[in-house]
Parts: sequence; structure tokens; C-alpha cells
Amino acid sequence: MNPRLVGLVPRRTLVALAVLAAGRAVLVIAQAWLLAETIARLDPSPLPWLGLVVAARALLTWTGDQLGRRGAETVKHRMRDRLAEHAAARSDGGAFATLVGSGLDALDASLSGYVPQLVLAAVVPPLVLVRLFAADPLTGVIVSVTLPLVPVFGVLIGLHTRDATRTQWARLHRLGGHFRDVIAGLSTLRAFDRTGHQAGVVRRMANEHRAATMRALRVAFLSGFVLELVGSLSVALVAVPVGLRLLDGRLSLTTALLVLLLTPEAFGPLRALGTRFHAGAEGMAVLEQVRDILDTERRPAAGRTAPRPGAEIRLVDVTVTFPGRDRPALDHLSLTVRPGEKLAVVGPSGAGKSTLLHLLLGFVTPDTGRVLIDGTDLRDLDLEAWRRRLAWVPQHPHLFAGSILDNIRLGVPGAALADVRSAASAACALDFVTASPRGLDTVLAENGTGLSAGQRQRVALARALLRDAPIALLDEPTARLDLASERDVVTATGRLLHGRTAVLVAHRPAILATADRVVRIEDGRLHESGILRTEAVA
Repeated sequence: MNPRLVGLVPRRTLVALAVLAAGRAVLVIAQAWLLAETIARLDPSPLPWLGLVVAARALLTWTGDQLGRRGAETVKHRMRDRLAEHAAARSDGGAFATLVGSGLDALDASLSGYVPQLVLAAVVPPLVLVRLFAADPLTGVIVSVTLPLVPVFGVLIGLHTRDATRTQWARLHRLGGHFRDVIAGLSTLRAFDRTGHQAGVVRRMANEHRAATMRALRVAFLSGFVLELVGSLSVALVAVPVGLRLLDGRLSLTTALLVLLLTPEAFGPLRALGTRFHAGAEGMAVLEQVRDILDTERRPAAGRTAPRPGAEIRLVDVTVTFPGRDRPALDHLSLTVRPGEKLAVVGPSGAGKSTLLHLLLGFVTPDTGRVLIDGTDLRDLDLEAWRRRLAWVPQHPHLFAGSILDNIRLGVPGAALADVRSAASAACALDFVTASPRGLDTVLAENGTGLSAGQRQRVALARALLRDAPIALLDEPTARLDLASERDVVTATGRLLHGRTAVLVAHRPAILATADRVVRIEDGRLHESGILRTEAVA
């Protein structure tokens, strides 16, 4: 049993499921007794009552299924809301989307199947066992001894199922996340003729997921076979002595039929629980990952250190390796950024430059080494307080469906209109904003559709300027811009960097000219550094 899984279901739903389970147990006993009486006495008079009992049992089963489904929908809705609060802070966008989408849908089998069956298995067998003891103590003893074998074997195989399902979910998580990221960057891949390579990567990951799924299914089928075998042998241990005592006349036909009808009902809920456990194993693996995310993001700030505004940033022997990659993105990297320094990072695509920024943002945790802020490990800082000291301008800034005003105010929701205009002016964005149909109140489509790349970049810079943070992180702000847009973005970037500590990833000479020092990263390693000179950039 997973206490966290059961704890997700509202208490009143659990109480209602327990009441329904008790009702079903009473109906099971009544059904067996009426059927035994009808057959033993060859009397059809109990048949109408038997029909009513069967109908009532079906109604309670349907009601329990509906309660389970509604409870599952409620839990998934709450989880999606809570995960959505942390979506902006996730660097693994594709994998996170897989978790929030199909991942949480995998909880259906656990919440609407496993949890109601767990309640049923906890209520029905004890009540049936009490009736068996009342009807035939010897049968009651046999069932009491053999009944625990079902959960014991279920647990033994369940441990293997858990490991196999975790592997399967991890493969699906990686596959879904990578596929989404590939689709998002398809135009870039086509431009660099890398679609064939990525198709091979997706094919390999799909094969790994298929193999993991087949391993999980083999364990599930083995579990079903073992549980059915244990249940059948246990029923046989009851049926043989009952038949012998019936032949000797030591047991009445009514009692014998009642015992034979009730014994499978005692084992049935536990056997079904094993089946439901395997069906919901993926959901339990998803639940562990959701809990890890929420527990990490909501880690209490008590006892954590608040970062100082002008802190020194130091990376000490940092290594970062992403899952599924053979080579590390950062390989034993050591680097120091002094307070007030503007550091530019250059290097080929895939060298680890963006990973460096994600490391400083706290989106990525180093496998080895430390990220020190004024001598304090970033993992020991209050991440929320640290991020409030950062102005972050990504390579592809996301503009949300809403007004330009709301997009600029994203980091400072209560900012005054005059401050927003001032930030837009400093970002060289006020001209095109003013020319828009409704100015700052102009509503943008998702991701700023309708604006040029340069305009989106300037809105992002205005957002960073309004935030007025002491540390700025920029990831190639002038990439893929025309000369006119580049000029405006460089001007706005210079204003953003003034008086701030900055780490910027860049290639273009115009943006490099705003830096105090340039370092080069290749294959995740620091290769050279020094004070910027124009001739060196050229």
C-alpha cells in the first residue's frame, strides 16, 4: 500500500467507499445464502430476492466506480494546478509537459481502480471470513491460514513490478519530453539538416520504451498467473474437505454450498487488488516524481541564507550530465564572476553555454562540484530569494497570451504604468508599442505571434529592466536578428547591464563589446579567458 496515494483521496470519499464496501460484503453473503437455499431445497421462492440482491450489488459496484473516477479527476485537477505554478521554473519543458499531460492521466488506474479496490480488500474478506467461521469453523481456519498467501505473493512480485514500471515511466518521460522539444525546434533542425539524426534518436528512445514496457507486461502477466494459482489452490483446500464431509453426512448441503460460494468471494478482492496494483503501477511512479517536484519547489526557506545583491558567483569543478547523454554538458568547469563584472561566454553550439545559465538560475543541479554565491552553496540558499535578484532574458523569450503591459509586468505585477513606459523606452520598445492599435493594452497571441523576433526580444528586455535586479543573465539576445533590430537590442542590453553583474552568452561582436571579460567554453570545458579587446573579438 502507498500511504501517499491513499492520502491524496479526500477523507469523505474514502469513508463513502468503505460504507459501499461493507454494503457489498453484506450483499455477497446474502447472495450466497439465498443461492445455497434455492439449490439445496429446490425451492424457487428465494429467486426474486436473489435478483434484488444481485441488482443492489451491481448498483453499489457502479456507485463505487463513479466515486473513484470523480475522486481521480479532483486529485488530477489539483495536481495540475500545483504543478502549473512551477512550470515557468522548469528547464526540462518537454519532459515536464509529458508529466503534466499523459503522466498525470496515468494516475487514473491508481486513483479510480487501485484505491477503491484497496478499500474493498480491507473490508470484504474480514466480513466474509466471519460468516465462514459461523457456518463452518474448519473452513474458517483454512481460509484464515491461506488468505494471507495472496498479499504475500503479491508484495513479492509487486517489488519487481515497481522497478520495471519505474524504468518504463522514465523511458516514456524522456521520450515524450525529447519528442516535444524536437517538434518545437523542427525549423532549426531542418535549417541545419539535423532532422535525420534526431529521427534516429527518437527511434532509439522509442525502442527503449517498448522494451521496458514489454518487461513490465511480462512481470504483470506472471503476477496474474501466480495470484490466480494461489487463489485456486486455496479454494481447492477448502473444497476437498467440504466434499468429503458432505459425503460422510457430517455437513449439510446448504452449509456446504454456502461455504463453497463464499470462499472465492473472500479471495476475490485480494486477487483483484493485485491486478489493479499492476495496472496502476505507472501512476505510482508518476506520483513519486510529482511529489519530488512539489517537495523540492516548496522546500521551506527557514534556515536558508538570503543572497546579497552584489554577490560574487563562483563555480568550483562543476560537472553536469543530462540523462541519455554520453558526454557531460559541463565538464569540471571552474569560473568566477566578480561583483559588477560583465562576463561574456562564447563557444560553439552545444558547448554548454546555456547549461551554465540554467545552473545559475537553479534550474539544473550539478552532479559534482559546487555553485557558490559569496561562498555559500546555491543549494543552501533560498532559491526564490535568489531568483528575485536575477533578470533573465532567454534566447527565445516567451510572451504569454495577454496585453503587452501584462507581459512587461510579468516579474513585477504591481509596477506603476510610468515605470513600465520607462522600461519599454529603455528597451527601445516604446516606438512599436505606441504604434500598436491599443498601445500597451494591445493583446498578444500566445508566444507573441504577430511581433517580430527583435520586437519580442525588446519586450523581454523591458521585462528585465522593469525587474531592476542586480544580476542579469542573457542567452544570445541578438541571435537571428537583422542589423536594425540588433542595433536596438544592443542599445537596450547596454542599458540593462549598466551597474549590474552580468553573464551573457553571445557571438556577435556588437554584444560582446558590452562585456568586461570573455571566456570560451568548448565541450563543456573552459578553454580561455581574458579582458575583451575589439581585435580579439573580430
